[in-house]
Amino acid sequence: MAEFLDKLLAALQETSWTERFAVCFGIIQVLLSSRNKISNYFFGILSIILTISVLFQARLYAEILLNLYYLIMSVYGLWYWKYRDVDRVVAITRCSRQDWLMVLSIVVVGYIVLFLLLIYATDSDVPMMDAMVSSTAWAGMWLLARRKLENWLLLNISNFIAVPLLFYKELYLFGCLTIFLFIVAIVGYIRWTKIIQNQHHTTHGAS
Repeated sequence: MAEFLDKLLAALQETSWTERFAVCFGIIQVLLSSRNKISNYFFGILSIILTISVLFQARLYAEILLNLYYLIMSVYGLWYWKYRDVDRVVAITRCSRQDWLMVLSIVVVGYIVLFLLLIYATDSDVPMMDAMVSSTAWAGMWLLARRKLENWLLLNISNFIAVPLLFYKELYLFGCLTIFLFIVAIVGYIRWTKIIQNQHHTTHGAS
């Protein structure tokens, strides 16, 4: 444990300001997201842009691809939450059977494509875990953009796999951030469940 803490402190001291700001904006984004605030996307976009810069310097190209997807889904989510229907706010809902089919498609197809790319186009030594982290995160981000409660479940599957992967790669700062995101996702799931219950009571009360 002492050796791990020494490595962690050394990693924090050597971390660039770009990476630090990326992590800070990422924390703000997930906290705002768990509170159902649309402003989460503004901080998320800033975090993603800075993260891509860090990953490019580290030549982690698969992770750059995932973050580019995050960027696209964040812009889409911002539009969907606010501009899709100016007369109402899009309600939080649970996944339908069609949503789950889409999730399954994203996870399976995303995993296969990423795994093959990592095997044949990169020098990755962890293609299975890397592909699983990304494909489940893709599905979670799609559900988040659609304001589906179960987005937190998919994101936490990704987080659960990502934590040991990041520590194995000695990316301690991002590993600690992922542990924090795992906890916040649990809180987000609980909060969104309560919001759904309130929406249900409001709808039935109005009728």
